[in-house]
Parts: sequence; structure tokens; C-alpha cells
Amino acid sequence: MALRRIAGAPTSSSFFKSFTTVLPLAAETASASPSYLAHHLLDEFSRPRASRDGERLRRLAAHLTAPAVESVIARLPSWRHALDFFRWADEQPGFRHSCYSFNAMASLLRRRQPAHLDRLAADALAAGCPMTPGALGFLLRCLGDAGLPDTASRVFDSARARLSCTPNSYTFNCLLDALAKAGRADDAEARLQEMLVKCGDGSVDKYTLTSLLQCYCNAGRPDDANDVFQRMSQHGWVDEHVLTMLAVAFSKWGKVDGAVDLVGRMEVLGMRPSERTLSVLVHGFAKQRRIDKAIEMFDKMAAYGYVADLPMYGVLIEGLCRQKQIGKAVKIFEVMKSSEVVPDVRLLKNMIEAFIHEGDFDIVGPFIIENAGKLKPSDVTTLYNVVLQGLVNHGQVEAAYQLLTSRVRGVQGISDGLTVGAHVFDIVQDVKPNSDSFNIVVCGLCKVKKLDDALALVKDMVGFGSKGKLLMFNDLIHELCNLDRLDEGYKLFNQMKDLGVIPSEFTYNSLFYGICRRKDPNGAFDLLREMCTNGHKPWIKNCTEMVQQLCFSGRITEALGFLEEMLKMGFLPDIVTYSAAMNGLCKTGEVDNALGLFRDISAKFYLPDVVAHNILINGFRVSGKLNEAQKIMEEMLEKGLFPSVVTYNLMIDVWCKSGNIEKAVDCLNKMVDEEKSPTVVTYTSLIDGFCSAGRPDEAIVLWHKMSAKSCAPNKIAYTAFVNGLGKCGRVETALTYYEEMMTKGFVLDTFSCLYFINALISNGNTTKGCELLKEVLQRDMTQGDDLKMVGLINKAVEELSKDERTSPEISILVEKGLISRAQTMGKKDGNN
Repeated sequence: MALRRIAGAPTSSSFFKSFTTVLPLAAETASASPSYLAHHLLDEFSRPRASRDGERLRRLAAHLTAPAVESVIARLPSWRHALDFFRWADEQPGFRHSCYSFNAMASLLRRRQPAHLDRLAADALAAGCPMTPGALGFLLRCLGDAGLPDTASRVFDSARARLSCTPNSYTFNCLLDALAKAGRADDAEARLQEMLVKCGDGSVDKYTLTSLLQCYCNAGRPDDANDVFQRMSQHGWVDEHVLTMLAVAFSKWGKVDGAVDLVGRMEVLGMRPSERTLSVLVHGFAKQRRIDKAIEMFDKMAAYGYVADLPMYGVLIEGLCRQKQIGKAVKIFEVMKSSEVVPDVRLLKNMIEAFIHEGDFDIVGPFIIENAGKLKPSDVTTLYNVVLQGLVNHGQVEAAYQLLTSRVRGVQGISDGLTVGAHVFDIVQDVKPNSDSFNIVVCGLCKVKKLDDALALVKDMVGFGSKGKLLMFNDLIHELCNLDRLDEGYKLFNQMKDLGVIPSEFTYNSLFYGICRRKDPNGAFDLLREMCTNGHKPWIKNCTEMVQQLCFSGRITEALGFLEEMLKMGFLPDIVTYSAAMNGLCKTGEVDNALGLFRDISAKFYLPDVVAHNILINGFRVSGKLNEAQKIMEEMLEKGLFPSVVTYNLMIDVWCKSGNIEKAVDCLNKMVDEEKSPTVVTYTSLIDGFCSAGRPDEAIVLWHKMSAKSCAPNKIAYTAFVNGLGKCGRVETALTYYEEMMTKGFVLDTFSCLYFINALISNGNTTKGCELLKEVLQRDMTQGDDLKMVGLINKAVEELSKDERTSPEISILVEKGLISRAQTMGKKDGNN
């Protein structure tokens, strides 16, 4: 950086020289003609253009001089009059603007008319107006004030050739100032380098570095700014302006503590921090939510006699309210009022929200009445709505409802039981609720499911002349459809359209959901056509709901027709919806049709995901088509899809059922390798498979492994294990796990229990078999006409009757009528 070249430069008196633009005044002459000329030109150009005296202007134009033009420009009432005069003068034969008349015009355009100033600079270059370095510098500063750094650079670069001006150190400083205001740090560094080459190291002074410091501050480059500041400190060039500039920049960068240190340094040096500096610090600390420090700066402002404005009071009060320091906020508010600063609706809104958040409803009403006197009626309604929203947020929906209806229906007061909100009733007398008021309360009523009150309030709203908000209609329609009140939802839907409230995609999909719940494809198609016309899309979850509902009802054909019609209307269901249809087909035994749909969507629309493959695998598994299930698994792997835990569980069951237990074990090992934790379903299928294959020892090992993996067995697992051990002749072992199962609160189903009873009897444990039989006969046997169940009971009774240890127990059961019932059922099947 060019600064490094001047780091060790000796201090010279040129560094302390102040460069200011001095515009030379018109030379005084003994004649009164210039004064006369300026007076009459001012008279003419202060008038509207249509009322000017053309002949008089022609006579005056003959005597036009640059000093007179400069004088007139400075004294006209507005920049518009001045620019009109400037252009008129430029058109007069024999007259040519000087650099001073150009700069007089530029000084009027520098603040709010950048486009006109940009054109003025272009005109100066086009006219080749000679300029002194001082005049050129003034024009560059004007361009910088107007935010035209590129134009300033262009004028500077053209000065020698077009304006007959050789830039000096002052002109460079003015260009740096223009670039600094725009934060053009890279350009400023390049110009500084150019200045050092053309004007020498000694040309860099306090004003050069001040501009560079401002440039880095505006560009957000704190390290470079600090480097410049340190160099200025070495030369003793740090003044109040520099410290203020840096303090403000530190605050904007979020380094508020650094800014405070700079203010302290100013005070030590006997400098007075500016009002703007302290104001920026207050806002900076407030932005960081360091309200204590913000108040400290606020107090410092007061000590210096500065007067705080509404925005400053606002950030302090808002910060205190956010930190729940309501008492301090109220004190600041009172200070503000005593300073005759009038609160606006935003500040009052923040205060009321803070009171309500703390549950201080008692002071809300008096606070509004005391402070809302100078507000517009619409602003008072805004505060009223804050109260309504606060009541709703605090669960006092009924209070909010009665506050609103008391104004709409003219009812005086609210219910005695509703103490919260009663104290704010006085504010509603002169308030006219608006759409936001109804929106707040209707949405609140929807949350607490008081839909009838919400519907009544909508009716009141229409009579009150308000059309409401989209949100309230959406909430109410959504809740109505959730409760299967679709007809009322449609009525409200048509009403909102009549009121000019345009339904959104949410509105349509709420209705669409209600239609899907009713399994009404035709109604859905009508709504979908309207949605398509209005550019809305149905939500996939609703389409899936329709397909699932139709499938669960056995209306598979209608479900498939619904999907086909959606395609015709331009809506492409996603794989989730198609998977729902496939699942419905599988559950009704139409697994081949499900496979056909699977192939169709694979060819036309989507690559089916793992879930879709799982649905088919399960469908083939349930239907006994185990080879087809294995083919789908292989196809899934070929597509590069990764099996899920569900996939592995299904395939383990398939392989176990097909007698391929080794493949099932390999699958379990692969799950573990892929860090997919086996579930109780995984272990149950394998345990059942081992038992079915006559390998009970391995089943027992796996059972203990399952427990060691913190995978708790459920009722299904216990049932499969006990039955499997019984089938393998390990009856006593099975009895151990049966008793463990019972201690955990699981009960073996009746069929499994009867199988187990007969296994115990066959194994010689008639006593336990009889005990369990008595327990089974005490159960609800309403489904006891099942022939297999009757056969199992009769078989057990027959064997127990032969055993002298259990035959007395059987006699007791006969006396109680429990056995005879089973035997009677058995005779129907010819078993007795």
C-alpha cells in the first residue's frame, strides 16, 4: 500500500496546511451595471416561464457576464430555477460559462440531484471550460457528495486535456474525498499511489489521510482504518473529526467497546463527543442487546445537554422490554413524555406487548387510554388488536371473543367469569375493529376448536362491513375439513371468494383433504380442475390419502382411475402415491396387478424407491410367491438401491419360509456389516426359521443374542419361540420361556396355548397341561366354534381323562359345564 512509502516521512509544514475552496467574487466596479443586471435577471427567472418578458431578456442577455450569472444562480429560490437560468445563459450568443458559474450550479445539485449534476459535469468537459485546481477540487467534492465517484474520476482524468488544469495535491485530496464517501478503497489506494508519484511524498497531509481513513471506514476495512489512524496519531493529526469518524465506524462494525474507548480518549483530550457519535453508540449497544451500556451512553448524552429523539427512546424501551425489565422501560417512557417527545404507535405497541407478555393486563387499558389520545383511529385499532392477540396467546380466547363481539354486536361488558380482559373493555368503545381484529380472534377460536363461534363471528364480520383475511378463512376451512364438516367448508370457501379474498393453495388443499377423507373421486376431480385453472397444485399427501382410503375400502379400480385422471389433468402423482396404490392391490391379493403398476411407473415416470420394492416383496411373501419376492430383491440390488431394515426383515422371513435358513443367516450378518441394527422382527423370523428347520439349539443361542443386543422380545417373539421349541420336542425348555413370558405380562393366544398344552401332555407333563387348559377354558370362547380349536380341546381332554392325576380335575370341569360345551362343539364335527 502507498502508505508504506510515507510511514517514515518527516513532518513538514505542508502537512498542516488546510486546503479549502475559495470562489473569487465578481470584481467590483464603479458602474452599477452588474448589480442592475443581476437584479433584473433574478426578477425574470423567479417567475414562471410563461410570464417572463422575452424582449427584456434579450436586452439583458447582451450584457451577460460570468460573475453576474454566478450571482444570480446563488440567489434564485430553488435549484430548478437556477438550472433553468443556467441553461438559458448557456444558449445566449457570445456567453460562455466560467468554472465559477459551473461550480455555483454544482453546489445546488450536489445533495439531491445526482443525475443533473452528472450531466453538468459532462457539459463542463464538453465545453472545455478552463478550471483552476481549486475550482476543479470543488467540483470533485460536489460529485463525491452526490455519490458520483466514477464521474469524479472521469473529470479528474480529463482535467489536463479538457479543462486546461493540472491537478495538484489539493485536487488529489478532493478526489480521494469523493472516493472515500463511496467506500472505494481500492481506487483510493491507486490514486494515492498516483499522487505520490506526481506530487511527491511531502504532498500527503492530514487531509489526505483523513479521506483515506473515511474510505476504509465506509468500505468496512477496520484493520486498514486502524493502520491509517496509527500513522495519523504519530504525526499528531488526530482531531475531534477523526475520532468521531472512527468511533461511528467501530459502532457500525459491532465493535462498540472500541468506539466507547475512542469517546473516552476524546474526553481526556478535552474534546466534546458529538450528538451523532453518542447516538450511534446508543443504537449500537441496543443492537447488541447490551441495554445497560446503551443507557450509560444515553445518560452521557443528557449530561452534554443533547436531546434524545423518538427513535432513540424507542430502541432503549424496546431493548428493556425484550429483557423483561418492564419497570426501567416505564421510567424511560416517562422521561420521554416529560421531554415532550410524543410516542408513536410502534412504541406503544411494543410497550403493550411487553405488559401482556408478563401477564400485566391490569395496566393495559389505562395505558392505552392515557397515551393514545393523539393517535389516528387506525392506530388505536392497531393497539386494540395487540390486546386481542395477547389474550389469544395467553389462552384467553373467550375473553378476546367477547371483547370483539362487544363492539361488533353492541353487547355491554363481558362475562363475570372472565376477569382477564375485563379491565381493557373501556378501550373498545371508540374502536372500530378491522380485518386484522377478526383474523386474530377467528384463528384463536380455531385453535381451541370453537368452530361454531368462529363461523358466527365471520357472519358478524360480513355484517360489520369487513372482508377478513386469508389466514382466518384458511384456518377455519382447514379445521372444518379435519372434522369432516366439508359442506360448511365449501360454503365458507364460496363466501370468501364473494368477499374478494382469493383462495390460496392451502385453501384448496384443505378442501381437497376433506374430499379425500370422504373417498369422493368425482368431487376431487371437480376441485382439481379449479385448482389447475388457478395455478395451484394438490399436495401429494392428500392424493396419497385418497388412494389409501379407496384401497382400504376395496375400491381398487377407483383408486387406479383416480391416478389416471390426475395424469390427464396434468398432475403427476409421486412415487409415494403410487406406492399406496400398489400396497392396496397387494392387500387385496392382486399382487400381480401391483407388479404391473410397478413396471408401468418404472417405464414412464419414476425409478421406484426402496419402499415400493418392499411393498412388492411383502405382497409376494404374503401370497406365498417366495421366488417372485426374491426376484424383486435381486432387481432392487441391480438398480443400486440399498435395502432397508424392512427389506432385510422381509427377505429373512421369505428365506426362512422357503427353508433356506443359511441365506437368512447371511442376510442377518450383512445387516450387521452395514450397521443396520436387527430388530425384534428380524430375530423372531430367524428363531422361527431355526425351529421350523429342527435346529432349536441355534434358536436358543439367537434368543440370548437378541437379549444381549438390548433388543427386548415382544409377544410375537415369545409366541414364535415357545411354539417353535414345542414343535422341536423341547417342551420343558419351552415351558421355561412360557413362564418368563407370563411374568412380563404377555399372554399366549388361545390357539398357540392349546398347541402347547397338547405338547406338554404328549411329553408327560399332564399336570401343567391340565392347569393351562383350565386357564384357557376360563377365557372368552365366543369364537370357540372354530373346528381346529375344538379338536385341540377335545384331544387334550381325552388324554387328561385317561391320567388318574388329572381325571378328577376334568370331572370338575364337566360339572362346571366347561368341558361339555367343548365336547358338544366337537360332536358337530364328528370328533366324539
